[in-house]
Amino acid sequence: MNKIAVTSEGPSLDDKVDPRFGRAAGFVVVDLDTMHTQYIDNGQTQMMGHGAGIQAAQLVARAGVKCLLTGNVGPKAFQALTAAGIKVVQNLAGVTVREAVERYQRGGVEVAQSPNAAGR
Repeated sequence: MNKIAVTSEGPSLDDKVDPRFGRAAGFVVVDLDTMHTQYIDNGQTQMMGHGAGIQAAQLVARAGVKCLLTGNVGPKAFQALTAAGIKVVQNLAGVTVREAVERYQRGGVEVAQSPNAAGR
């Protein structure tokens, strides 16, 4: 299976990409071979003072994804994701989850080498 996760404001491919990683509403996990989706609710991190990004990285890693598409990722979350072998694509905002997935499939995105948000 070739799975990716996209930060999302809702559970469907037609919801907007959530620009936040650690405090995203949730993650749409997409099997690129079948386009089957699964939604992972990330609501428990909304109230966390610290550690939301690391907690979210654990959720994504447990889903078995190889790549994360999002808007912004802080340094601790970026480190946790890359340590889990998950590639990170950043700066996706203002598009739907479907559009982000299509960009990824076309090769129209770049894998990040470093975080693009300040940590807390």
